[in-house]
Amino acid sequence: MKIFPAVDIREGRAVRLREGDYSRMTVYGDPVLAARSFLADGAGAVHVVDLDGALTGRPENAPVVAEIAALGMETEIGGGIRSRDSIEMYLAAGASRVILGTVAAEDPAFAEECIRAYGDRIAVGVDARDGKVAVRGWKTLTDLDAYDFCMRLGDAGVGAIVYTDISRDGMLSGMNIPAYRRLAKTHGLRIVASGGLTKREEIAQLAEAGVYGAILGKAMYEGVLPLKDALAAAKEASCSQNA
Repeated sequence: MKIFPAVDIREGRAVRLREGDYSRMTVYGDPVLAARSFLADGAGAVHVVDLDGALTGRPENAPVVAEIAALGMETEIGGGIRSRDSIEMYLAAGASRVILGTVAAEDPAFAEECIRAYGDRIAVGVDARDGKVAVRGWKTLTDLDAYDFCMRLGDAGVGAIVYTDISRDGMLSGMNIPAYRRLAKTHGLRIVASGGLTKREEIAQLAEAGVYGAILGKAMYEGVLPLKDALAAAKEASCSQNA
């Protein structure tokens, strides 16, 4: 299982939100320096979110994202990517994978078109609050059932889903393990779990469930679960699964 240390970018700074609330934001400094520290700690992947872009629907921190992608880690980027031009810009900048969020919920035909065009270089971000899909920077709650939406994405050919339980995000309260166990059994989707990763034991539980990866954010920045410990736990879990 892969660990994706997270860099959420707001106004050029690395930040973390609590439950997706832009008014409850903690600033952690330079996002490129943060990504370099991940690389130094042994990370092979990084999860980047343009929070400004998620609100405006346009890439707002593209130069910073390009600097991070140039570090050579497997870089996935989400936040405000709602056009082919944005996708191609990020892929040309070195991103390994682009995450469609709002546009996948609001324009499924466009998402399917992108999957056909770019294959595994496209993932879909499903952000859930109270079982419903949230869009536009988590500000708008739709009537879409999050689990049913994931099943439809699998039917449409999506290979990877980044699933965030918004109520757990940035709260250091632990992950919604039952939700990820259920999702990991759906259509053979590669699930990247996001929201509340706090303990090494959760990494083992996710690996046992067949989850592809997990995003590490607030717990890493606050020293509750250092990145090196999370990477070691993921390696141990993978070895146990392969034994």
